[in-house]
Amino acid sequence: MTVLIAGAGGLVGSTLVNEFTKKTNEEVVGLLRKDLDLLDRASTFSYIEKLKPRIVIDAAAKVGGIGANDLYPVQFLSENLQIQTNLIDACHAASIEKVVFLGSSCIYPRDCKQPIKEDYILTGPLEPTNSAYALAKISGLELIKSYRKQFKHKWITVMPTNLYGPNDNFDLDNSHVLPALIRKFVEATNNRLKTVTLWGTGSAIREFLYVEDLARAIIFCTENYDSDDHINIGTGIGISIRELAGKIAEITGFDGEIVWDKSKPDGMPVKVLDVERINRLGWNPSISFEDGLEKTINWYKENHQNG
Repeated sequence: MTVLIAGAGGLVGSTLVNEFTKKTNEEVVGLLRKDLDLLDRASTFSYIEKLKPRIVIDAAAKVGGIGANDLYPVQFLSENLQIQTNLIDACHAASIEKVVFLGSSCIYPRDCKQPIKEDYILTGPLEPTNSAYALAKISGLELIKSYRKQFKHKWITVMPTNLYGPNDNFDLDNSHVLPALIRKFVEATNNRLKTVTLWGTGSAIREFLYVEDLARAIIFCTENYDSDDHINIGTGIGISIRELAGKIAEITGFDGEIVWDKSKPDGMPVKVLDVERINRLGWNPSISFEDGLEKTINWYKENHQNG
């Protein structure tokens, strides 16, 4: 039998390939865009029908940070809708036993009560800077739920918090906040810069999960979770962007001034997930934020700082 990981070139997908390979005797196939363009519906149906995997993990998506989401909402909405719908519909046509769809914590309302429980979805307006991406993910969640209702598929949706780790995207134009901060502080230290300028006020609070913990949680959910409701995956612990910047500055050895560009958006004021549901099932993260952060910074230094 086969486990297919769609989006295997990204942070989550590449880690899922590694973790599934360690924990299963099944063949693990990491699907890259060069192998199959999921925007091509006919090719997607043909590929899934031919491969006939037992499990499909949908970690494929067009992703980016707050700036990219704000600048290119059409691409973030349209491409993600097409990618996930083509893959999920193809899995139905091929009668795939298990599909795991990866959502995003940005599906929750901007001013959501904290920590965010699963049932807070659609209880208020979305954060405007990434509402297009959020709506695509909400649609994917609903499609999985609808397939369960209409066709009795044992498919699930998992909702990860903000992720980080080796093989992340460190491009300053479209990366998420944590890898962008790592790159900025490493480059500033290497170039002996006296200041680093960061977006917003630093007051926004975020939760971060090391990507290996997410991969293990997804494997856990394939074996232990079966519900129409999506399930949050995170640590349940928040940290302000200001404090995060301070930690990264300390680890990278930057001793200059941090300047906050308050003309830039902060995004959601607070985003911390309630993870009681998955904790009750028996899963908890195993890698501390400090250890994960140091591992990620070291990986970046070894793999990126010399170009």
